[in-house]
Amino acid sequence: MAARDGDGWVQCDCGNKHWGLHGAAGLLLVRDSMVLLQHRAPWVHNGDTWGIPGGARDSHEDVIEGALREAIEETGLDPNLVTPVVVHEDNHGNWKYDTVIASASADLVARELNDESHEVRWVEIEELSELNLHPSFAASWPKVKELVLKLIGESL
Repeated sequence: MAARDGDGWVQCDCGNKHWGLHGAAGLLLVRDSMVLLQHRAPWVHNGDTWGIPGGARDSHEDVIEGALREAIEETGLDPNLVTPVVVHEDNHGNWKYDTVIASASADLVARELNDESHEVRWVEIEELSELNLHPSFAASWPKVKELVLKLIGESL
């Protein structure tokens, strides 16, 4: 197993502070008209908000590897039941967050595995706006939602 070298804060070119020395990535799983969301614990950065499993990428990982590793660590999902489809990049110059949008098998099970999460659950896409979303996820959601709806439309 390669060393974990991505943990740390970065001041991005846009003037914000982000977690992930080599950027960060998250996994947005889509099944039917729902996405898998994680309710973040109050003690984590931007805690008590809803977002997707994800975190700092390590230097040896590509975007999909990083997103899958983080999702496995946080939810225990089986990566064999995940099919990455498209990546949305939120580029801040010297730092970026990549949302890996993937389809999830009907057999996929996810649960909170550590103290970073209060809950993990499937949420109807149209109900996301009712939740207290992680600020960065909320900002990227309109563009990500377009990609998700396209994915759903193509799978019908």
